[in-house]
Amino acid sequence: MKHSFLWVATLLLASVTIFTACSDSEDNKASEDETLSALVCIEQIIDGCLDISDEVGNAKIGDPYDLYKHGETEKALYAVESWYSWHSKDDYTNNIRSIRNAYFGSRNGQIADNSLAKLIAANNANLDRQVKTAIQAAIDAIQDIPSPFRNNIGAPEVQEAMNACNDLNEIISRLKAYLQQTPAVNSDAVLQPILNTYVNDVVLPTYADLVKANTALYRSALAFQQSPSDKAFEDACEAWFTAREPWETSEAFLFGPVDALGLDPNMDSWPLDQEAIVNILNSGEYDNLTWGDEDDEDAIEAVQSVRGFHTMEFLIFKDGKARTVNGGQEDQDYANLDYTKKNAASWANYMVQVGRLLQDDAQKLYDAWTVSYEGGKAYKDLFLNHNIGDEE
Repeated sequence: MKHSFLWVATLLLASVTIFTACSDSEDNKASEDETLSALVCIEQIIDGCLDISDEVGNAKIGDPYDLYKHGETEKALYAVESWYSWHSKDDYTNNIRSIRNAYFGSRNGQIADNSLAKLIAANNANLDRQVKTAIQAAIDAIQDIPSPFRNNIGAPEVQEAMNACNDLNEIISRLKAYLQQTPAVNSDAVLQPILNTYVNDVVLPTYADLVKANTALYRSALAFQQSPSDKAFEDACEAWFTAREPWETSEAFLFGPVDALGLDPNMDSWPLDQEAIVNILNSGEYDNLTWGDEDDEDAIEAVQSVRGFHTMEFLIFKDGKARTVNGGQEDQDYANLDYTKKNAASWANYMVQVGRLLQDDAQKLYDAWTVSYEGGKAYKDLFLNHNIGDEE
């Protein structure tokens, strides 16, 4: 559940950005006394796991649950991320898998030789078992929520899923403390191979798949625009599902360029401004889907709440199914708006605009890690050389 935030100050003050490279104005090259240890990068990885386990349990699941328990059922429904597609549980499960991938050093559930899991298993087998058990327990508990989550917010399994995510968060905190306090597992010699595997086998392939999937999603929008049909809507929905997987499995590493460049809220802001989306559909004006350094916080948030994955989701799904080109009703309220002959051209154009921006943002993210970050070195090189900023 990504709310829009102000990123302008981050862009303008890169030298003090959270988790960005310590740099001079020329090439992001840190001096020797600014270079940090591998442990600091490992701590950043673990902090990402802590952030997403907390967010899944206490925000993505917990916010709707709390609203529901206080009798605010309509607000509870609108607080559920991915409810247009009924994909919430799979999104949350993939968030937990992003933690597993970070710990295992792989994306397929196998434990890499150079991974935190291998290191901890060799030095503290009990802690390793606790981490693995907690990860799987959180996945299982989320999947045990009756489907769709939007229709079962008050189910007892929801509280169990929240508890499992909180248990996972507590155990990851223990993992972090153990790494900090145990010299046998926190030297550069021990941790550097783990960092290399993490970047090359987890982060970069995930972002590469995001580029590929977002490009396919954009092309599905173009195909729909060229030839609208129920099949074209269905194809766009399948492309959306495919694109969600690499994004949601990246949420344990929402640091560096994805954070500093505002790419996370660009792609994944929630909740949406549905009324503003309908106004755009009605007006056919798409000039306000981008923001710049000169924009204030309110302007940036307004832009980010009418683009990204969830705007595309709104445009192609309804009640957990692909939309259809026929049978829509005119003049509905914005929460139930249908695709109709009256808004068909604008609707298709909006899909294309959002798809293009998703493709562009994914490419910017991948390029920042692999080519150049803010005009300097690739972020992967900065990260692997421990040239990261303090969280201040």
